[in-house]
Amino acid sequence: MQIDELNKKILRCLQQNARLSNAEIGRQVGISSPAVSERIKKMEDLGIIEGYKALVSPFEIGYQLKAIITLRAFMGKLKPFLEKVKTFDEVVNCYRITGDENIVMEVVLKNQKHLETFIDQLIIYGESKTQIVLSRVVKQSEIKPI
Repeated sequence: MQIDELNKKILRCLQQNARLSNAEIGRQVGISSPAVSERIKKMEDLGIIEGYKALVSPFEIGYQLKAIITLRAFMGKLKPFLEKVKTFDEVVNCYRITGDENIVMEVVLKNQKHLETFIDQLIIYGESKTQIVLSRVVKQSEIKPI
């Protein structure tokens, strides 16, 4: 599916506020509510729109630390880790990457003791490095269609 200018505008609206009604999106992009609905449905079916969710502040619900942890997996431990990481509640995002490390994770933790316990679980899979996040500079930036 070609992403035309109207679809790009619809995607911008949804990324800025996914709770906008189809009628409001239609007013902003210049088409009817049913036309917006049809276009959104097509983009969902094609996997362009992957889903909708609420962004929750970890600090407001009790987490005191956010960290970025990289892992350099030991020989033969990468595949087992790729399955295990899916079970960790602390992991918000996890990426398999190129370079010296194999994995980079964004994690949220209750406190330093929780961080220590979490890192202890990683030891059997590889060598980890941890950086504590001080602040967010860019907040969930929208993806501009090309």
